[in-house]
Amino acid sequence: MDALEQAAQAHVDNALSRLAERAPGAMDDPARREALSALALASDFAIDTLARQPDFLAQLDGQAEPPPTLAPEAPTDWPGQLRRWRARESTRLVWRDLRGLDDVDATLAGASRIADQALQAGVDALGGLLEQAHGVVRDAAGRPQRLVVFGLGKLGGHELNFSSDVDLVYAFPEHGQSDGARPLDAEAWFTRMGQRLAQLLGDVTADGFCHRVDLRLRPFGGSGRLALSFGAMEQYYQREGRDWERYAWIKARPVAGDIAAGERLLETLRPFVYRRYLDYSALDGLREMKALISAEVQRRELAEDLKLGPGGIREVEFLVQALQLIRAGREPALRGRSLLPVLSALADAGHVAGATADRLAIAYRFLRRLENRVQMLSDQQVHALPDDPLARYRIARSLGYTDEGELLAELDGHRSVVAGEFAGLLEARRRRKAPASALVQYWRALPEGGDPAVLADAGFTDAEDQDARLRDFARTPAVRALSARGRQRLDNVLPELLAAAARSQAPDAALPRGLALLQAVTRRTSYLALLDEQPAALARLVDVTARSALLSERLAAHPLLLDELLDTRAAGTVPDDAEIHALVDEATSRLPAGDTEAGLNALNELRQAIGFRLALATMGLRVEPVQAASRLATLAEALLAVQLRLAEEDLAHNHGRIPGAGLAVLGYGSLGGRELGFGSDLDLVFLHDAPADAVSDGPRPLDANRYFGRLAQRLVSLLGTVTSAGKLYEVDVRLRPDGAKGMLVSSLESFADYQRQRAWTWERQALVRARPIAGAAPVRAAFERIRSETLCAPREPAALREDVLAMRRRMRGELDRSGPGRFDLKQGEGGLVDLEFLVQALVLRHAGEHPLLCEPRDTPSLLRALDSVGVLPAGQLQPLLDAHALMLDLGLDCTLDQRPRIVPPDEALDAARATIRGACSAHGLDFGSGTVS
Repeated sequence: MDALEQAAQAHVDNALSRLAERAPGAMDDPARREALSALALASDFAIDTLARQPDFLAQLDGQAEPPPTLAPEAPTDWPGQLRRWRARESTRLVWRDLRGLDDVDATLAGASRIADQALQAGVDALGGLLEQAHGVVRDAAGRPQRLVVFGLGKLGGHELNFSSDVDLVYAFPEHGQSDGARPLDAEAWFTRMGQRLAQLLGDVTADGFCHRVDLRLRPFGGSGRLALSFGAMEQYYQREGRDWERYAWIKARPVAGDIAAGERLLETLRPFVYRRYLDYSALDGLREMKALISAEVQRRELAEDLKLGPGGIREVEFLVQALQLIRAGREPALRGRSLLPVLSALADAGHVAGATADRLAIAYRFLRRLENRVQMLSDQQVHALPDDPLARYRIARSLGYTDEGELLAELDGHRSVVAGEFAGLLEARRRRKAPASALVQYWRALPEGGDPAVLADAGFTDAEDQDARLRDFARTPAVRALSARGRQRLDNVLPELLAAAARSQAPDAALPRGLALLQAVTRRTSYLALLDEQPAALARLVDVTARSALLSERLAAHPLLLDELLDTRAAGTVPDDAEIHALVDEATSRLPAGDTEAGLNALNELRQAIGFRLALATMGLRVEPVQAASRLATLAEALLAVQLRLAEEDLAHNHGRIPGAGLAVLGYGSLGGRELGFGSDLDLVFLHDAPADAVSDGPRPLDANRYFGRLAQRLVSLLGTVTSAGKLYEVDVRLRPDGAKGMLVSSLESFADYQRQRAWTWERQALVRARPIAGAAPVRAAFERIRSETLCAPREPAALREDVLAMRRRMRGELDRSGPGRFDLKQGEGGLVDLEFLVQALVLRHAGEHPLLCEPRDTPSLLRALDSVGVLPAGQLQPLLDAHALMLDLGLDCTLDQRPRIVPPDEALDAARATIRGACSAHGLDFGSGTVS
């Protein structure tokens, strides 16, 4: 046995002898003696507690004890009662840890519970005393007011160290005055209570302390008022709040007093903590805090500190909190207070690799357990292994290591993991030194200096014009008013933008679009931070600005979409139909009740984000144009269903409902055919199934026609309402029966009669792609029956051909914009509309003998159905599918770059046109020559 082992054994023997004197018979059971020996090795504090309170020896294995009742007639007894109770409960935590009954998570939660209970007991007791002396504090309306005690830091996260202080902030709902014989205003009343609470828990007495209280995290720190009203708190954080305070309030939790009121204040402060956009400016605050901590570590020689040293607990906390601040404004699942659940959520969301999260969680638990054991030794707020070799040996042995060296080896491994991941988060931004150096000098010389030749050398064709744009941008008030940090961000980003634009496929288009975006975001430097911190986002931005005028315009109008450039989903999987519905459902569940404007804005932001993501995927060839068009239709369908529910609820509030009747919304055109484009409007038709004499059952009843007409009008209005995030969709309702002259909403009976008796052939063609989108299931089913009956009705083939030919030729004469070297993808000869007319004519001709043709609505599925029943000649299907896909692809490219869907012909396009013309001709529909074959 070496010297340290002998010394440790002697220490244990002395402790057990001391216990035996205070509690005779306690050591008689060998198993009990062995357990108490382990306790004596690990914690002098626990042995001291048991020696002072020997009766507690018999209760170590029992359930947690509630805090003592603090009798109002004996306030001088309160400090001792609380301290002795806290000592007992903390000793129980040591005992359970050593015996393997609690893991480190449970120990941290237990320490937090003890603090919560002590604070609540103190608030209740002190509140009673103050009410006796000064009465109850009431607001202007006479409502009683109570103090709210917020726990920040580890207490807020239910992760309190064994011997930690508690970071508290005091607040109260509203100003007022107490109603006693010696009244106090609210702030004085709650300040006095807060002072006494800190003394009750923190003053050192013969029984030690209960909890040290730190109040320096309140607004304005140590110089600020001790207790503030909610209004003052909100004003402070709105005007004065600093980055480090955002980190502090991530974990904030009302721990005593008026808990419900505290949660309301936290909801009010949420926008201060979590921004609505990806907030990479949070890394600036993190760098500043880390620099201050590093300086303190160096000054106080704290390199071995488990909390503040390299690879320590604070770095894990900072890493997780920084990712929360960056992303949780957009992802509520990341807004937790406790570190480990948030780390798991970050991994689930793809922001931290799963293996990395596992390594960090293991390291964090190891560090927290070791920190607890260091503090359990003597109940001291220390965060480093003690200098005393015997104390180090005792800690190592109590944790199961053979000696200090084995413990330190594992400690170094965990700290290395943490330090590496934390360094990666703050890794210096990538700089393309060589290609950007001349551009850096050029930009920094503007607006007065700088040589346009630098732009020409970089690859811009019209260097003079681009130079003028850049000089104008540099002179804008927004640029000139930037803070030093904001200007540094811009000076980092703009030369990178210039260099990336010069390398793009369209430099002279990319740069002005990129400048328009920077102009829009210059006053919000968090967006500059995103582009500065994340080269991937900047690279995607340049690609978008070079290739898509539409997306560039949307980025400039809605900078929130910049988040999509960085989101892992931008380069990852594209949301399918199920995911789109799930995203809409999730957003709908969070819509603010009674706030239509905020709800519409939130849904518009979602539409913009999903549409932008689909556009990026289409441009990146990660989704086929046909799939993109279909998913855009799914998005429109999901959003329309939400708006219909909102419109129904709004109408029902004043007019009730019509029992047993409902409205169905039909999608025609590109929506019905699931071929929606970026920016397409929606062709809608509305049907209802109410009897003619039906009346709504609300306080202001309406007949059926007026009721459902108003419902449809409300839906169209919601879809077209302009919000700060744009509007959902333009709506076209001209395809309803009798067009603009007809009723906005038709009854099923009148719709069926119209289709049988008066509909034009082109209206029956339109039915081929029509599809129920939302609304009452019985009405949707009835429409499907009417549609099938209409499509399957017998027709005279020659008359059908003549009608189809006449309409198509008329359209071509009015709408075709083709010319020499220019082909109109939609209306040109052999274009998309020719193919649609061919398919529609064949369905109307053959659906009676092949009802299967009534099922599909989109062009590819209709072609496959026609092929399956033998209407298409052998070998014609695939060429037609390929021609359709090519033209849809070319059309989407034009839409994304805000160009008319008119393109120069090439070999592939000529072949596709020939395929469509040949198919039309083979079926007797020669749209080009004007003759019927």
